[in-house]
Amino acid sequence: MYTSYHSPNTLDEALYLKAKYGDEARAVAGATDLLLEIERGVRKRSDGSAPGMIDLTRIPGLATIEERDGWIHLGALVTHNQCVASPLIVAKAFPLARACWEVGAPQIRNRATVVGNVITASPANDTIAPLLALDARVTVRSLERGERTLPLDAFITGFRKVDLAPDELVTGLSFSALNERSDGIFIKLGLRRAQAISVVNVAVVVEREGAGDDAPVVRAAIALGAVAPVVVRASAAESFLVGKPLNAATITEAARRAIEAAAPIDDIRSSADYRRAMVETLTARALHQIAAGETRVGWPQQPVMLWGNTGGVWPVEAQRRRTEAGAASKTNQTALVNGSVMALPGAMTLLDSLRAAGLIGVKEGCAEGECGACTVSLDGMAVMACMVPAERAWGSEVITVEGLGTVAQLHPVQQAFVQSGGVQCGFCTPGFIVSAAKLLEERPHPDAAAAAEALTGNFCRCTGYHKILDAVVLAGELQSDGTE
Repeated sequence: MYTSYHSPNTLDEALYLKAKYGDEARAVAGATDLLLEIERGVRKRSDGSAPGMIDLTRIPGLATIEERDGWIHLGALVTHNQCVASPLIVAKAFPLARACWEVGAPQIRNRATVVGNVITASPANDTIAPLLALDARVTVRSLERGERTLPLDAFITGFRKVDLAPDELVTGLSFSALNERSDGIFIKLGLRRAQAISVVNVAVVVEREGAGDDAPVVRAAIALGAVAPVVVRASAAESFLVGKPLNAATITEAARRAIEAAAPIDDIRSSADYRRAMVETLTARALHQIAAGETRVGWPQQPVMLWGNTGGVWPVEAQRRRTEAGAASKTNQTALVNGSVMALPGAMTLLDSLRAAGLIGVKEGCAEGECGACTVSLDGMAVMACMVPAERAWGSEVITVEGLGTVAQLHPVQQAFVQSGGVQCGFCTPGFIVSAAKLLEERPHPDAAAAAEALTGNFCRCTGYHKILDAVVLAGELQSDGTE
């Protein structure tokens, strides 16, 4: 699959490797985009072979979210789920939190990073629009030339193209925190509620002089995704809003002017005409929500993470302790799998590696993060094994469905699935079981809504999920009363 794999422990080591290999090796954090691109032949080296990987996830200090001097700073390893769970992002950069929540499913959000989303530079990527509306800046570094910072709209130079030299790494993002007179929202239109690529997405940030309904707009930012080769700002609409109150007439005209920034195409997800119409509709909807103070309607008070007690940060302390103790070392290509040290082959996905090692409970349904059948726990977090390099598990702990219980003593989730008849054809069941078990770690008594939220990455194209949801709720009851 990929030709080489490197796992640096420091940023300087990573920069050295990037300078040494250039475009012959790609830097990865989540790898949720890159693995698919390599599989499809999109990413190649100069000789036509697949590139190598420089995995940054064992470097400490790159997964921080902090505010300094009115600016919010995100490290290169900050995941989408970290942004969803961050009180700072929710309070002072809500459009970004909302966009991160719309990405994929919990298993994907536990791996995929905001910086990775920006580097991929697809106009349909969800986090780019809110970052553009927040006037984000990108910081990159090379071993030879040091650090430079540039605006996001200068960093993204074209369709899936960025201003990043072969020897450079992106080390972080920064943007101004929203003040008390500012509010913002992100709205995504997809073909389904979860696990969907944007047909159109809109991020809007508005600052007003005061709190009253008639307070004029001081600054407006409207960013449009999936309607041009890059995410664009609707500058005509932004200029029109300045100095005016957010009333019905102003909003209608601003939404109409937002269409001027769109240059959509016809594709498999939508026609260009429909996208233009939705730019106007979604822009108006976003402005109305801001005017009414309803930007946080529907926002979950306790989002489901499926990351146990890790806090969502790679690498976690438990992994470091295991590696130091020699229980599972990345140098001897072994992992702690279901409590036993096991050799895992590399140069393939973790899914293929686990199956090659005999763990056939991990299923391949789609091999692109759509079905959740390959869900496993990696260092305490639920992930899609088809979107993780196998080498990332070396020195780490992996739990598959085989490690949750035994025939003599089933896990409460397994027992509940049996009692509730929570199965369909059975192929996706292992992924459902692992995801539900992770849910119970953070939500011991889940209701049906929490169960549905946790399993968004596992719902396939079948139907009739009521018994599965019933099983997850029952598992909480079985866990609490000790019933096996």
